[in-house]
Amino acid sequence: MRVEVNLDICCGHGVCVDAAPEVFEMRDDDKAHVILEHPDEELRAKVQEAVRVCPQMAIDLFEDGA
Repeated sequence: MRVEVNLDICCGHGVCVDAAPEVFEMRDDDKAHVILEHPDEELRAKVQEAVRVCPQMAIDLFEDGA
């Protein structure tokens, strides 16, 4: 899987970092950034939770090959 944050719509709520700190971090621009673009399968549930709770719907999860 591959994870992306759309920085054009991210408002920096940080709930993705709370859900999956191994994958996301907040930076000086007050936006969430992906620090692990291709997380291992054991992080799938955390990444899916981050996608689900993002109030701006700024996170995309792509399956391998997509």
